[in-house]
Amino acid sequence: MIRKKLGILVFDEIEVLDFAGPYEVFSVARLNEESRRSEPSPFEVILIAQFDRPVVVTGGMKVLPDTTFEHCPPLDVLIVPGGLGTRWEMHNEKLLDFVRQRAPQLELLASVCTGALVLGSAGLLDGLTATTHWHSLQLMHELFPSIDVDRQARVVLDGKVMTSAGISSGIDMSLDILARYFGDDVARFTASYMEYPYPCILQRDLS
Repeated sequence: MIRKKLGILVFDEIEVLDFAGPYEVFSVARLNEESRRSEPSPFEVILIAQFDRPVVVTGGMKVLPDTTFEHCPPLDVLIVPGGLGTRWEMHNEKLLDFVRQRAPQLELLASVCTGALVLGSAGLLDGLTATTHWHSLQLMHELFPSIDVDRQARVVLDGKVMTSAGISSGIDMSLDILARYFGDDVARFTASYMEYPYPCILQRDLS
């Protein structure tokens, strides 16, 4: 099995579930439930940070990244989580440059919650439809008038860019990504293993 390389950006003051929810989905997924203990997930999940040091997320949890921007391997999917830290990271040119440079090489670029503000700051949502946490929908509209802000959908796919609403919607988005790569049955079994409702996706697909 050739595993998909999936990166999740981590930085100070991200929301725990924004990155941990997708991490859980992609780490517990299996193509064959009967081989759960003997076969790995079809995704290799990599936590990526700017610096080689623990990241302190919301609530004080410390997270150790697997790699840095400089040493990150090629990726198939990149997920940008949200949280209070996005208010600073959306002005962090090192991080924005990393996302911009990686975007053309990706099969899918995604965000959870206010991670969409980072993608907006990088210019990667210009002319697209996107969503974010309900509390930041108006802010996204004001900051990035070229984005068609969807105020209803939980998950939006426009081309190869997928955005999701607040916090727990990152799990829905991740199950959607899993279904797109490996089918509804794999996504459904994964949701069942997590004891998470499925189908759980309210999505606007513009592709």
